[in-house]
Order: sequence, then structure tokens, then C-alpha cells
Amino acid sequence: MTAEPSPTLSQILLRWIRRLFPTPQAIALTVVLVVGFLAVVTLADMLMPVFAALVLAYLLEGPVKALEKYHLPRLVAVIIVFVAFMTALLFTVIALLPLLYQQLAQLAQQLPAMVTQGLALLNRLPELYPEYISQDQINELIAAVRQQLITLGQTLVTYSYASVVNVIAIIVYVILVPLLVFFFLKDKGRILAWFQQYLPKDIHLTAQVWRNVDAQIGNYIRGKVIEILIVFGASFLTFSLLGLHYALLLAVLVGLSVIIPYIGATVVTFPVLIVAYFQWGLDDPFWYVTIAYFVIQILDGMVLVPILFSEVVNLHPVAIIVAILFFGGLWGFWGVFFAIPLATLVEAVLSAWPREGRYVGHKTAKPRRRRGKRGHRPEKRKVNRPAATP
Repeated sequence: MTAEPSPTLSQILLRWIRRLFPTPQAIALTVVLVVGFLAVVTLADMLMPVFAALVLAYLLEGPVKALEKYHLPRLVAVIIVFVAFMTALLFTVIALLPLLYQQLAQLAQQLPAMVTQGLALLNRLPELYPEYISQDQINELIAAVRQQLITLGQTLVTYSYASVVNVIAIIVYVILVPLLVFFFLKDKGRILAWFQQYLPKDIHLTAQVWRNVDAQIGNYIRGKVIEILIVFGASFLTFSLLGLHYALLLAVLVGLSVIIPYIGATVVTFPVLIVAYFQWGLDDPFWYVTIAYFVIQILDGMVLVPILFSEVVNLHPVAIIVAILFFGGLWGFWGVFFAIPLATLVEAVLSAWPREGRYVGHKTAKPRRRRGKRGHRPEKRKVNRPAATP
């Protein structure tokens, strides 16, 4: 017998491609994912108002569907929900923005005194704990802090020069985003149909992944906004009752920290404790604020998150952190905000991807029972069972 010739590199590569893309549906899904990824990467800055409008449209889609269940036309439901949302947003801005600006200005005025007090505290550490830290280490730390403060000041000056451009951009966003939200809600079916006409014909796998991810993204955004509002409200009420300075500003930071799971709550802990320390030192009110803050975080993680995201987040904490780092490095704020839905998209693609021996659209036939001749069932064998003992 003659030995079979070894396959060439091109044959090996072709076999690998056929195993990786066993069906046309897999190729269509790959094309859609690659085109979407390139569009987001290259046009992220220009499409920022579109991303913001999509987030708000997903948020308002739930109330619109709820009104449609009462046999209201979609246009009427969209108008009611949109007007209610804009009214609530305008009331919130008018009521909270002046107070937030006032507390931010007060914090900026008190910041130099807080820095001076903090440096004095650092200089006392070698006297209190000489066996753990030396004066040279404190001097290096103080020099590093001062350098960071100088860099921060230069950054703020640079930002102030560019503030005119930023104000113009904000004005444009304030006009564009509500219009986009209204039309995304009103013409949702027409927009999806327009996109679908440019997709490949065989998109069963793509449609399967899209249905899964679309539902989870909507639930995630609505749940995340509800979580932000609840954590903000609980923090503001707690800080105000305990008499903590800058209660609204710190509550806003605590509420927004839930956007970044695990990392956000850890980072925001420092400003809360620092403000409480400079206000009371290590007296009892400081510990009351500390305990109350950690109770809020524990209730958020152990009670609120499981209730809001039980059907959305089914990922390991390590996978969530990796997704935050990866997508945040790619797309900044929006990558961090959509880290969990994007990780869910990756999981959905991997779960639905056709593998060798498993093709989309084909069902494995159930084995049929053997029958005797002419369709008669075979006779059952008689089994002699022992008689039951009394």
C-alpha cells in the first residue's frame, strides 16, 4: 500500500476554516459582528449622541410597551412616555443642579485647607509610628502629592480654555439627543427593517443572538438606571440625616459608582471617608457615616442587584472585571457602561455558534422503537418473578 501524501498548509488551513465556519449562518454572523465593531471603533466620538439616545430609548421602551398593553397606539404611548420623561428630567435639573453646583464650589474653596490638614497629618506619622515609617518616606510622599496637585491644576486650566467648545457640544447634545430618542421610539420598526435589508439573507443565527442580547440589554439598562436612583436616594437621605457636608455631591458619586461593578464602589469609598474624617476626625459621627455607607453598599450588592439583574447578569465576577477593563480601554465611558451587555454578547455568540456535529436549523432525529414485522410490536418476554414473602 502506498502512503497517503501529507496535507499541504493550504489544505490544513481550509479544513480549519470549514470547522470554524461550518454554516453560512456563522459567516453572516461574523460579518455583522466585524462590521459593527469597526463602525463603533472608528466612529465612536461622532456617534456619542446616538449612543446616549439608544440608552434612553432602551430605558423608555419598557413603559411604552406597558402602555401598548392597554390598547393604546404606539405613537400615543411614545408621546405620553416621552413628555413625562422630559418633564421629570427638567424638574430634576432645575431642582438639583443649583444645589450641586453650590456644594461643588464650596468643596473647591475648602480643598486647600483639607490638603494642608492632610499634609500635617502625614508629617505626624513618623512620630506616632517610627518603627513603620520614616520622615524620608513621608517627604517623598508629600512631594508626589504636590506634583499630582500641580498636574491637576494645569489640567483644570486647560479644561477651562476648552470650556467654550464643550458648552457648544453640550448644547448640541441637549437638542439632538431628545430628538433621536423620540424617533428611535416612534420609528423602531422602520429603523430595524431598514437595517435588516442590508444584512445577508441567511441570518437565523444572527437573529437568535440579537433576540437574546436585545432583551438583556434593555433589562440591563432599565435595571441599572433604577439601581442608580435607589442608591443615590438612599445615600443622599443617609448623609443628610447624619449631617455630612456635601451630601448631594457625595450621593451623586455613590449613585454613579454602581455603573462600574466592584471597582466604582471601592473608588468612591475614599472621598466619602475623607470628607467625614476632615469634618469630625475619628469621633462617633465618622463611624456612623462609615457604617451607614457600608450598609448601603452591602444592601446594594446582596439585595438590590439580585432583584434587578437576576435574569441579566449570569457572569462570574472575574469575567465582569475583565470585561470592564477590556471594553473600558477600547471605548472609555461607554465601554465601561456596556461592559456587562458586551460580555453577555460574547457569551451568547459562543453559546449559539455552530460546532462540528451541531448545525443551526437541524434537529437530531429521535431513535424509533424497533417493531416486529408488518408494524406489530415485538412480544414482551415473560420474566419469572419470585413470589412475595408474607
